[in-house]
Amino acid sequence: MEKVIIMGAGGRDFHNFNVYFKNNPRYKVVGFTANQIPNIEGRLYPPELSGELYPEGVRVFPEEQLSELIREHKVDLVALSYSDIPHLEVMHKAGIVMAEGADFILIGATYTMLRSKKPIVAVCAVRTGCGKSQTTRKVCDILHGLGKKVVAIRHPMPYGDLSAQAVQRFSSYEDFEKHKCTLEEREEYEPLVEKGIIVYAGVDYGKILEAAEEEADVIVWDGGNNDTPFYYPDVHIVLFDPHRPGHELLYYPGETNMLMANIAIINKVDTASPENVERVRSNIRKNAPHAEILLAESPVLVNDPERIRGKRVLVVEDGPTLTHGEMAYGAGVIAAKTFGASELVDPRPYAVGTMAETYRKYPHIGPLLPAMGYSREQLADLEKTINQADCDLVLFATPIHLTRIVSINKPTIRVRYEYKDHKGASLQETLNYKLSGVM
Repeated sequence: MEKVIIMGAGGRDFHNFNVYFKNNPRYKVVGFTANQIPNIEGRLYPPELSGELYPEGVRVFPEEQLSELIREHKVDLVALSYSDIPHLEVMHKAGIVMAEGADFILIGATYTMLRSKKPIVAVCAVRTGCGKSQTTRKVCDILHGLGKKVVAIRHPMPYGDLSAQAVQRFSSYEDFEKHKCTLEEREEYEPLVEKGIIVYAGVDYGKILEAAEEEADVIVWDGGNNDTPFYYPDVHIVLFDPHRPGHELLYYPGETNMLMANIAIINKVDTASPENVERVRSNIRKNAPHAEILLAESPVLVNDPERIRGKRVLVVEDGPTLTHGEMAYGAGVIAAKTFGASELVDPRPYAVGTMAETYRKYPHIGPLLPAMGYSREQLADLEKTINQADCDLVLFATPIHLTRIVSINKPTIRVRYEYKDHKGASLQETLNYKLSGVM
């Protein structure tokens, strides 16, 4: 029996455990380690989810303890099970593991994909912040137009009580409260629920699939970070960001998504340089020649944009796009500049608590505020930071109505963004063709 540690971030790690390790007597998982997401270590993967071989559950440790855990438990194997990290960092982690005498593995992308009785369209990306969310909404609209009942299954974000989060179903705002959703969860679920799309998420993606199949004609896998799908897709759509050209070759497992893509969408071409768009196109053609390449835009939508002109603006951007995704700006900054804001107010002097810690951890973030809300404490710090800032207007580019969950003491405007076809073949035409043999 090999002793195993699973390196994770509260999502892919649990899925890999459930599908690859849980009922396999060859392995003994001594623990998970946690990284990327704040305050998810120190938990227990509960006995009711961990199976007969783990009657006491499986502990979750901080990743900083990895070397110590390998030595203490005489670990044989360490499985990296989280996403959107540079290839170089993957090998640094491998070096630490191997120096302690353990093997280091990456589990094959298709090995943990479950098969569905219903057609699956997967929407994934090569990096966080490429535009998956609006593309998922567009795909759902296309499928609705074909008369299909669509259910979305979202990549996991189980940051709370894992037992209670095994299978989650969202169809109303009341469900967000029922399941005690973090801001990050609401950002992904709310725009779909607003469109009448049922969303499933949680921990046990076998049971989640069974539940979704009962309601759907077709299932849309709404991917997270740049992770690979948990289900075998009939059509695999992958998003690329020409603001970060070359990243499709440099990040794990985003490059894997590129290599498996049926449809490769180069997004944001309306705001990227032609040279960067062509560089991404060239990388796709060279490495995934079977993929059909589409060009798309993410137009910024603002009600009453004249309110922005001449104002000193505090911009609140999507948190993971700035942190995991390493972007220096997002749709909020684009809107502020497009519609004539006089100044981008720097929130860093006003940051408190966990927000100040976020700036220390991610020093590339400039004069804008990442919408972080993984806990009530962090949400309170976000609210206080906004309210202390000296500005005329708060411009928030989060995918949700931020004012529904934080109280802001100054005028606000919401920035939205949607999928738009650029020149050439449309997503609707291409997706209909790709699905013609399975629906």
